[in-house]
Amino acid sequence: QVQLVESGGGLVETGGSLRLSCTVSGRTASTYAMGWFRQAPGKERAFLGSISRSGGRTYYADSVRGRFTISRDNAKNTMYLQMNSLKPEDTAVYYCTASTEPQVRVISDVAYWGQGTQVTVSS
Repeated sequence: QVQLVESGGGLVETGGSLRLSCTVSGRTASTYAMGWFRQAPGKERAFLGSISRSGGRTYYADSVRGRFTISRDNAKNTMYLQMNSLKPEDTAVYYCTASTEPQVRVISDVAYWGQGTQVTVSS
């Protein structure tokens, strides 16, 4: 059974940085395209970005392009989300995802979800 476990969330001030990690267990991470979503209070879950199985291609939502960077280390079965220049509107629960599709873009692409990690950006 595939499990995704996020870590690295927490409280940060506006303009600060955080790096989230997502560790895959149960299967080799390189089997999956992976991505990140987030859900703010009272809002729908939103796509942030994704990375191909090899890590050679990434794709970002307009809201985070240029501030967030997704990477992966398949030898460690881990994906990362580096978040810079954080804003209060980035406050949300962040979810790691894995897909058997060639890419992750929408919720219907996702086969597996992590439990989520809270990121809070103070103003």
